[in-house]
Amino acid sequence: MTLVEITKTDFDVDLDIRYASDDNFTGAPVYSRAACFLNEEAAEKLHKAVQLAGTMGLRFVLYDGFRPTEAVQKLWDHTPNPDYLSHPGNGSPHSRGAAIDLSLLDEDGKLLEMGTEFDAMTVKSHHGVLDIPAQAQANRALLLGIMSAAGWDFYMNEWWHYQLFKPRRFPTLSDQAAGTKMMSGGSE
Repeated sequence: MTLVEITKTDFDVDLDIRYASDDNFTGAPVYSRAACFLNEEAAEKLHKAVQLAGTMGLRFVLYDGFRPTEAVQKLWDHTPNPDYLSHPGNGSPHSRGAAIDLSLLDEDGKLLEMGTEFDAMTVKSHHGVLDIPAQAQANRALLLGIMSAAGWDFYMNEWWHYQLFKPRRFPTLSDQAAGTKMMSGGSE
């Protein structure tokens, strides 16, 4: 399976790859370098979503895409919570290059209010909750509409997570197998 690198230039998105920094729920970098990859089908659907958002003067900020199997294991070892993380034995849609974590930016590059931070792991992160401000509900609905219109499925517990339908048709990949060089000691 071929992975496509998602760059700011090629996709007109901002990148804030949280697992390459300490600004994530583990408090430490998981990736040794900030990069975003998707499989070819997901990259095409992201491109469509970017076009749809652009017609409204909006852009995306990407928090994560392909997540090597080693990273899936590290995240699970830190917080083994099946409501928000895939068990490594099941294979995450992220480790198949078939999932993206993202949010919307307005025309000034400001994040739209979504009611919680990325990776908040709380009921307030779920789609359809009423315990967030009305503007955050509207922004989540806007994100959901754009991503759905571009052919993405969503995960009910995370407003930021979108994935291809039937992601298990793609294999899971380690950093070395993918050639992404995202993990310490990854492929050369």
